[in-house]
Amino acid sequence: MNRIRMTCCFLFACLLQLGISFAQDLAPAANAFIESLDADAKRQACFPFDHRERFDWHFVPRQRNGLTFHHMTAQQKAAALDLMRASLGEPGVKRTEAIFELENVLRDVENRPANDRYRDPLNYYFSIFGTPGGENEWGWRLEGHHLSLNFSSRNQTIVSATPSFMGSNPALVLSGPFMNQQVLAEETDQGFALLHALDETQRKQAKFSEKAPVDIITSNDREAALLDPKGIAYGSLNENQQHLLQSLLMTYLSRYTATYRDILLERIHKQGWEDLTFAWAGSETNAVGEPHYYRIQGADLLIEYDNVQNNANHVHTVVRDLQNDFGQGDALRSHYQREHLPNALAKQGQ
Repeated sequence: MNRIRMTCCFLFACLLQLGISFAQDLAPAANAFIESLDADAKRQACFPFDHRERFDWHFVPRQRNGLTFHHMTAQQKAAALDLMRASLGEPGVKRTEAIFELENVLRDVENRPANDRYRDPLNYYFSIFGTPGGENEWGWRLEGHHLSLNFSSRNQTIVSATPSFMGSNPALVLSGPFMNQQVLAEETDQGFALLHALDETQRKQAKFSEKAPVDIITSNDREAALLDPKGIAYGSLNENQQHLLQSLLMTYLSRYTATYRDILLERIHKQGWEDLTFAWAGSETNAVGEPHYYRIQGADLLIEYDNVQNNANHVHTVVRDLQNDFGQGDALRSHYQREHLPNALAKQGQ
């Protein structure tokens, strides 16, 4: 009982320190954004809720559908950013804005011209799916290079905020005016802190490969599945190590609004913290040039972190909800499989 009480107190202290916005009803912000658009912009930004575009997510630079900052007036951009801020906790907002700005860093590193659209902080797409408000489910997405934030809402409540991808290239800025900036520093440092807190026997349990995978294993899969149950279980950790795993988990969940974050925490409490595992692959040294990977999974949640590309100075992170990615529900999944998947397979066979 003492351990449970201490864990609850620890989590509550974390929540107080984070000071995250409790905003949950996204419909007013979404409708304000839609109302700011003219007819052409609405055609670009708005889709039916069950449209195949909703599931066509990725985190690489590519052509996308939706409305970018490039095609917005100042009023529309302000409304779009209001929607983004209403949908995220403060740490999520800060990371998202920093990921936008990293496009300027990449533009300089790659010696691209100032008007280059391949590396462009304005080249992020806003898309609305369905009609915001009411009892019917609706959603929205913000996506571009190293960012894919997917939200579903119903009855004034966020029912899903996954898949949720955030990446950083460079992971650590090595030169220029942004030198030493590290957008995903907490995700990196806390992962290593937990690894290094393990004793030799525990580390052998946690580490499943000397080589890190080249990217997050689930990639941009439409439907993620639980990965091999490798790693060390929460119940095999001592009290300090458990707190480190809790802190690492909270770093990811703090990206969300407090209400949605608490929905996920409640699920973990119900299924038991002992259901969580922490797995590591690759280097145990926290430095550029040392490829490494870790994941946390349990309670139908999967978190992946990978730093391998660009001489291990390029981080990818993702949170997947194996119960409710895209707020899919059985009905939406059945619709997708019945209406869209056969068409996609038929086109592949042509």
